[in-house]
Amino acid sequence: GHPTACAAALAVQEVIEEENLLENVRDKGAKLMERLAARFGNDPNVGDIRGRGLFIGIELVADRTTKEPLDPALQIHAKIKRRAMEEGLMCYPMAGTIDGKRGAHILLAPPFIIEKPEIEELVSLLGDAIDAALAEEC
Repeated sequence: GHPTACAAALAVQEVIEEENLLENVRDKGAKLMERLAARFGNDPNVGDIRGRGLFIGIELVADRTTKEPLDPALQIHAKIKRRAMEEGLMCYPMAGTIDGKRGAHILLAPPFIIEKPEIEELVSLLGDAIDAALAEEC
């Protein structure tokens, strides 16, 4: 019943407070954003990188300056997902994010316990997957 649920919720909040999880997530998120910006900051096919904490979206475009979306027929999101999974990286590429047809982005939602070496690995594997998926087309 309710008392059990409340006790469980309270216990979770106490752990979050004790282990400084929120601050930790902010720190890890900032580190991840910094690494993503370094890797994709000048990438002609990355229009934007934004998010909060460890929940980050990367917009993929045909042209960085005009933000012209990639041709939906290329199915870039599916190719990135396949390439990433082959390397053991779970990410969430999606299409149709502008109007149901055009627009592609990748959502990253790594676990709260991610550490700096894993952040480096995530960014490296994601970069390789995006490069490989785009190379199939260009």
